[in-house]
Amino acid sequence: MTSLAWSFRNSSETTSWEVNGWAGVLLCSTSGPMAHSVRRDAPELPDFSLLKRLARDQLIYLLEQLLGRKDLFIEADLMSPLDRIANVTTLKQHDVDKLYKVEYKPIVSTSDQLCFLIRPRIKTVKWICDVVNADKAFGRYRRYKIIFSPQKFYACENLLEEQGIFGDVTTDEWSFYLLPLDDDIISLELPEFFRDNFLEGDQRWVRTAGSALHLLHSVYGPFSKVYGIGRCSKMAYESWREQVEEGEQRARQAEIGNVFLIDRDVDLVTPLCSQVVYEGLLDDIFRIKCGCVEFGPDVTSSDKSIKVMLNSQDKVFNEIRNEHFSQVFGFLSQKARNLQTAYDKRSGMDIKQMKTFVSEELKGLKQEHRLLSLHIGASESMMKKKTKQDFQELLKTEHSLLEGFEIRECISYIEEHINRQVSMVESMRLLCLLSLTENGLLPKDYRSLKAQFLQSYGIEHLLTFSKLKQLGLLVEQQPGETLTVMESRVGKLVNDKTAGKLTDAFSSLAKKSNFRALGRRLNLVPKSDEEYDLRVPRDMAYIFSGAYIPLSCKLIEQVLERDGWTGLEEVTRMLNGHEFAVTAGSNGSDARVKTDSQRIILVMFLGGCTFSEISALRFLGREKGLKFIVVTTAITNSTRLLESMLDNHA
Repeated sequence: MTSLAWSFRNSSETTSWEVNGWAGVLLCSTSGPMAHSVRRDAPELPDFSLLKRLARDQLIYLLEQLLGRKDLFIEADLMSPLDRIANVTTLKQHDVDKLYKVEYKPIVSTSDQLCFLIRPRIKTVKWICDVVNADKAFGRYRRYKIIFSPQKFYACENLLEEQGIFGDVTTDEWSFYLLPLDDDIISLELPEFFRDNFLEGDQRWVRTAGSALHLLHSVYGPFSKVYGIGRCSKMAYESWREQVEEGEQRARQAEIGNVFLIDRDVDLVTPLCSQVVYEGLLDDIFRIKCGCVEFGPDVTSSDKSIKVMLNSQDKVFNEIRNEHFSQVFGFLSQKARNLQTAYDKRSGMDIKQMKTFVSEELKGLKQEHRLLSLHIGASESMMKKKTKQDFQELLKTEHSLLEGFEIRECISYIEEHINRQVSMVESMRLLCLLSLTENGLLPKDYRSLKAQFLQSYGIEHLLTFSKLKQLGLLVEQQPGETLTVMESRVGKLVNDKTAGKLTDAFSSLAKKSNFRALGRRLNLVPKSDEEYDLRVPRDMAYIFSGAYIPLSCKLIEQVLERDGWTGLEEVTRMLNGHEFAVTAGSNGSDARVKTDSQRIILVMFLGGCTFSEISALRFLGREKGLKFIVVTTAITNSTRLLESMLDNHA
């Protein structure tokens, strides 16, 4: 067997890695991943594979309603989730003849029965109308069935009627609300949720989120308490309560205790920060899609690309996914040596021992060898790319922005970034991070940076600036406004009972004015003069190299500790309110069952969640003896979030 020692150029017990962006020289401990203080009594997570079975059974039922052979057209962004639920073989077993991707052009299918599995989008429904009307023009008769996932909207049915084909098609809903990506991650796979809800003000997905919560409550509830913050979270909670009251109440043993709902726009800083935990970095560079990643030849050391499922079943990945990248090499190095030792045991074995080795150990070792090689290749590829980008300087700029130091130097760095046309999305990310942390840009800086950006990347991005301003991501400070004045004005307005709710106009002002105050109040930015040991992290800040504790995760920690929002009134004022804490129901009579279920917390992110936040919550769970289940409308990061500002969804 080929030695694994090649994977690391230095194999001494303590190896100095000269790495740009990973704190200069990294000491790679060979004793495994970094040390975490773990409570041994952490409860077991519920089995979410039932959600997949429910979704698969419903889809099969809907397909079988169209009797006989049929061709199935699948919308592009449903293909990967569908593959996790029902593969091609399963579909073929239920009379699906051919599979096509929706491509918005005339179809080539010769089948007499067409089934369309789509999202409820006007563009796609219009294309189906064109297909049906084209068949009518040619005098061709077929049967058509449209399956909307996760639900159909009135606007779609109205379009079918307007186009004159409402009576020619049958429509149905595939209530595929939740896709388990791992033991503790469930996704609604709705990346458009953020843009539609927070930018366009389109609340059509709110009921979808409420229905997803209702499904979890029906299968794994009842929940004890529900906490939340954000306008969308409050509406999703109310939608869920309506569905609970309309439905049949059944007594069951709870598997989930408390629930926390949080809007993405409560914390926009966190998804704009560079990810440096292993899984987050993988997502930033290779784009993890529906729990899978595609590694190219630079990782596989062959001429082929390979798709890899990333979850807890991959034992190598599971041990490094939450680690700061600087700690990953030491673990992989030690793992390589351990594996080599296991292979070397063969020498000196007699025939009986060799037979036992081959039947019991060899298959597992080969699988581990394959996974280890992939993650070593991925790590080396990421290192090369980040070193090429001068990642150290980028992280230094980000940390300065978070801490509020050397802002003029940061602006100079961003200007250089823009003028060199390094990456449009990356330049936009830094501008937004500057605006969010500095509570808006000074007018002269805003005008200058905007002009340079448009000159470098094109005048068409004027519309992008408008969208970013609308979201509060990139705004200009009002003349004469200072942080203190703005903070006191927000506080006065909210305290004034005659003022009632904040107006939308002032809401955007409040949104852009509070990062520094929140940072001080919640201690989000640890003191920079203290050395942070990434091998033995002391708090959730390790996910950003000790520079910043994600606001979203800090809020969850504080609310769980206080059993509500008491004592956080000033924080909620700065976050525009809409917080709530409700006792939802009983968790059963058995005291131990009650205790176990209450230590399982379901956190629902409306608008997307990053892998860094998931890693932070796992760390918090280990510290507190809790288990967190993350439910998110989609996995997001800075690139996805900002690209949604550039896309035009129908």
